Amino acid sequence: MTKYVFVTGGVVSGLGKGITASSIALLLKSRGIKVFMQKFDPYINVDPGTMNPIQHGEVFVTQDGYETDLDLGHYERFIDEELNYSSNITSGKIFSSVIEKERKGEYLGATVQMIPHVTNEIKNKIIEAGVSSKADIVITEIGGTVGDIEAQSFLESIRQMQYEHGKENVFLVHTTLVPFIYGSEELKSKPTQNGVRDLRGLGIMPNALVLRAPFKTPDAMKQKIASFCLVPVENVIDSIDVKNIYQIPINYYEQGIDEVILKQFKMEYKKADLKEWKKLIDIVDGLKETVEISLVGKYIELHDAYISVTEALKHAGYKYNVRVNINWVDSEDLEKNDVDLKSVFKNSKGILVPGGFGTRGTDGKMKAIEYARVNNIPFLGICLGMQLAMIEFAKNVCGLEDVSSVEFDATCKNPLIDLMADQKYVLNLGGTLRLGNYECKLEKNTIASKLYGQDSILERHRHRYEFNNKYRSLLEENGIVFSGINVASNLVEIVEYPKNKFFVACQFHPEFKSRPMRPHPLFDGFVKSCVEK
Repeated sequence: MTKYVFVTGGVVSGLGKGITASSIALLLKSRGIKVFMQKFDPYINVDPGTMNPIQHGEVFVTQDGYETDLDLGHYERFIDEELNYSSNITSGKIFSSVIEKERKGEYLGATVQMIPHVTNEIKNKIIEAGVSSKADIVITEIGGTVGDIEAQSFLESIRQMQYEHGKENVFLVHTTLVPFIYGSEELKSKPTQNGVRDLRGLGIMPNALVLRAPFKTPDAMKQKIASFCLVPVENVIDSIDVKNIYQIPINYYEQGIDEVILKQFKMEYKKADLKEWKKLIDIVDGLKETVEISLVGKYIELHDAYISVTEALKHAGYKYNVRVNINWVDSEDLEKNDVDLKSVFKNSKGILVPGGFGTRGTDGKMKAIEYARVNNIPFLGICLGMQLAMIEFAKNVCGLEDVSSVEFDATCKNPLIDLMADQKYVLNLGGTLRLGNYECKLEKNTIASKLYGQDSILERHRHRYEFNNKYRSLLEENGIVFSGINVASNLVEIVEYPKNKFFVACQFHPEFKSRPMRPHPLFDGFVKSCVEK
C-alpha cells in the first residue's frame, strides 16, 4: 500500500518547502524506498503553460508532455527520477475536472460542492500519483501557506487523508519560521506556535516540524516548541541557512527525519547510501576557478525564468571543477544602436540563447548569435535560440533576403521557421504545443553523436514552430550540419556549425534532463569548450 508524506508551510512563503520535500524524498530513496513527488498549486490556471515567466518563472515539462511548475525541476534534479502528468496539480485543473464531470452527469444530479466533490477529486489525484508511479511513498508539497484561502480545499483533503488512511500511512511535515530578532538578539518561537495552532484549527495534526532559522535552534526552544505544538521533540528538525543547497539533505539526515517517517510507517529500510551526494557537496564546496557565460534572454529580471538552464550550466561546471558565473544579458538592450557588444561579452567564454516566445528581443538575440559565430565564441542555442541561429545564418551567411519565422512575420518571403502542419488550425494556446519526449536520431561523426555516445536519444520539447526543410540544402551548402533528426516527422532537432570551436543548437530543451552528478551532454560539451584554453 502506498504511503503519503505531505509538506505544508506556515507564517510566510519561501521557507523552502520544495527543498524540504526533495530532501526527504532523496533520503528515503537512499534507503532503497521507491519514491515519487507531487506539487499542488493553489492558483486557478489549469497549468503554468500560458503564464508570464516574469511572474511565475520557468515552465518545466515532464517526459510525458505536461507543462508544470518549476518546482518539479528541483524535484527531478534532487531525486533523479522522471515525474509525470500526476506530479503537478493546480486548483484550476481540479475545478476543470469537477465541472467536466458535472456536465457529463457523473454526479447523478447531486449538488456539486467543495466537500465532497472537490476534495474527493484532490484525493483522487494524490492516490493516482501513487498508482501511476508504483511508488512506496508519495511526497506531496502544498503550495502557499496555511491560512491562504486558495489552499483551503487542499488542506481539507489532507485532513481527510489523515483520518481515512491513518497515521501508519500518512505523515505531515510542517515547515515554519523561527525569526531572529536583532536588538534582543534572540530567536522567537511564537510564529511557529501560532502557525501550528492555525493548522490544528483546520483539524490537521503535524507529525514533524521543520524550523527555518539562520542557525541551530537551542534545545530548550525545541523542547518548548514540541510541548506547545504537541510534536515529539525528536520530530522537530532544524533547517538552517546554508551556502551550499546540497548540504540540506545531509543536515536533515543527521537529525533523522527519514527514520522518523519510516518508523511511523512501520516500514523496513536499509542503511542510507549518500556517498555520491556527499562527494557532490565536496566538489561544490571546493570550486575555486570560475568561468563566465552570457545568458541572453528577455525574461532576465526574474532569474527563475531560466532556472533549469542555469542549473544545467552549474552541473557541467561541477564536472570540470569550475563555478559558472552567469552574465545576465537583456536581449532588448542589445537592440540599441549604441550598444558595444565587445564590452557586453568581454569577459564571457561562451554565449547561450535559451527558449522563449514572441518577437520582443529577438533582434538582440540574433545580434548575440552573430557575435558568437563571427568571433568563434562557444555558442549553445535552445529552442527559439536554435531557430534564431538558423535565421541569422541564412541572412548573414547564405545571403537570403526577407527571411524570418512565421511567428514573427507571417508574410515573409522566406519562412525559414514555420508552423508544424498539425499546429496550423490550433486555436487554444494552453497544452497544445509539441510537448514532452520525442525521439531524435543522431548522424554519425558529429559533435552531437560524440557528446551523447549513442545513435538515438529522447529529449523533451516545448514549441509550436519548426525548421522549414525547404531550406536545408541551402544551409548545408554553406556549412551547417543537421546532426539530429526526428525520423518519424522528418523534423530538425540539432544543428551544428563545425567550422567554429563549438556552435550547437537544438530544438528541444536539454536543460530539463540535466542532473547535478550527470550533466546533460550538450551542456557538458558547451561548458567544456568554454573552459578549454
